[in-house]
Amino acid sequence: MTSDCKLTFYHSPDTRSTGVFTLLEELGAPYELKALNMKTGEQRESAFLAVNPMGKVPAIVHGDSLVTEQGAIYIYLADLFPAAGLAPAIGDPLRGPYLRWLVFYGSSFEPAVVDRWLQREPARVSTVPYGDFDTMLATLAGQLRKGPYLLGERISAADILWGSALRWTTAFKLVPELPEIMAYVERVTSRPSFPAIAARDAELSALHAAQAQA
Repeated sequence: MTSDCKLTFYHSPDTRSTGVFTLLEELGAPYELKALNMKTGEQRESAFLAVNPMGKVPAIVHGDSLVTEQGAIYIYLADLFPAAGLAPAIGDPLRGPYLRWLVFYGSSFEPAVVDRWLQREPARVSTVPYGDFDTMLATLAGQLRKGPYLLGERISAADILWGSALRWTTAFKLVPELPEIMAYVERVTSRPSFPAIAARDAELSALHAAQAQA
C-alpha cells in the first residue's frame, strides 16, 4: 500500500467522523479536508452522493479507492501510515486482537447502543449480532480493566476509535460511567490530538451554523 496518492477526507463536525479526524492528526497524515455542512443538507447533495451514495461521513478517497465505514477507515489509514506505529503488522500476535476490537465497535457496540437509545426491544439473543447489551458491555469493560489500552501497554488506532466513541456515549448517558470506562476515556482523550481536533471541529461547527442561517 502506498501513501503517495492524494488522500481526501470527507467530514462533518460533531459526527462520528471526528474520530477519524483525530486519527489523521495522530498519524501525521497529509490530506485534503472536505467539510460537509450537514445543517444545510450538503451530505445529501449530488456532489457528495457521487462519492458515497449512503450520504454518510466519514469517507476517504485515496487515489482511485473509496473507503467508507469507520472500522474499514481506521484499518486502512493506520496501515497506510505504518511509521506512526498505530497498527500491529500482519504476523504480529497483536494483529488479531487489534482487528477484533476495531470490528467489535461496529458489529456489536454501536448496534447495542442504538437499540437501547431508541428503546427498541431487541430480537432473540440468538439472532441479535451483539447478543445482549449487558454481555456486550461486560466484554468491553473486562478488556478495559486489563489496560491501559485495548492491546495492553500498546496504544493503537483502535484506542482512538474507542476513546472518541466512549466519550460521547457516556456524555449522552448511553453507556454507564463505569470507573474503568471513564479512566480509559480520560487516558486516551488527554492526548494532544483530541483537544486539537475538538478546536478545529468547533470552528467548523460555528462556520456551518452561520452558513445555515445566511
